[in-house]
Amino acid sequence: MTTLAAARPFEFEGVVRLTKIGVSFVIFTVVVGFAAINTGNNALYIGLSFMLGCLLLSGIASQGGLKKLRVEFDSVQEAWAGKRASGRLRILNRSTVWNIRDVIVSSPELAEPILIPLINRRSEVNVETSFLFHRRGVVQLKTLDLYTRYPFGFFFKKRRARIRGEVIVFPRLLDEETARERFRSVEGDLHPSNRAGIGTDIYSFREYVRGDSMRHVYWKKSASLGRWIMKQTEVEVARAVQVVIDPFKPRSASDDDFERMISEAATFIFDALRRNLDIMLSMPRITLRARSGEPATAMFRALAVLEPVYEPVVQAIDRNAVVFAVRRADERQSA
Repeated sequence: MTTLAAARPFEFEGVVRLTKIGVSFVIFTVVVGFAAINTGNNALYIGLSFMLGCLLLSGIASQGGLKKLRVEFDSVQEAWAGKRASGRLRILNRSTVWNIRDVIVSSPELAEPILIPLINRRSEVNVETSFLFHRRGVVQLKTLDLYTRYPFGFFFKKRRARIRGEVIVFPRLLDEETARERFRSVEGDLHPSNRAGIGTDIYSFREYVRGDSMRHVYWKKSASLGRWIMKQTEVEVARAVQVVIDPFKPRSASDDDFERMISEAATFIFDALRRNLDIMLSMPRITLRARSGEPATAMFRALAVLEPVYEPVVQAIDRNAVVFAVRRADERQSA
């Protein structure tokens, strides 16, 4: 399988288009037809019949071949907005007659069109490709376009094929220079813990989060409050970062402002995990935790589907938490 140039000169609206070869062949066929009518030469009539038969066969073969193609979405790796994601498509040729050649697969969700040299009848082809999504969220794959010049290259035939697939696209990550400038003050375990020893002093208390060890339960406070309360030592706090997302979107803020805030939060978490920090992500009605060295897919998935709210949200915030929120227009001007 090969990829084509990003210009995509083959794309067009409709279902069929004459190629340059096809235009030349049609003109030549008309000339031969006039010559046969004017001269009455049997050889010219035979040649004209042959040429008309080629045009008819070309249309039938290309239409019949494309009609029997079925495309299935197989899989895609982690998809980030603005970055290529490797994936796979499965293309089946259910025709009992046609071995279709030179099939081009194109879609807005594909990073670039794909050229498949040959799909034999009653067979399938697994195509490794790259997807490119421009916005975060849940993307439904519904259609893609199939093109072919099979069999003689006279016509460019197009068919819009249905496809079923769902991809959760993670937020766009900021470039490394921007991330380094924005988050250089957060060092996690590089911050001094202001005590001697290795983590026996209690620094603060917090709610229980799935994955916490029961050894860190503060039983006395848990019994008085009627819910699990965890104790944190200074060493834990030094190497763990709490990230709080405020989904409130002021009326004066734009959609791009909200998306920028989500990208900043995702970049911060991504960068912190690369520094081997533990992350606790707090959002309304959900708290997620990722330890260093563990995948944070659930966090990025939650950020991918997070929608703005238009009323202020009350959240419990630790004094050392990193808070991401959309600022109002007047706050941005004074910043």
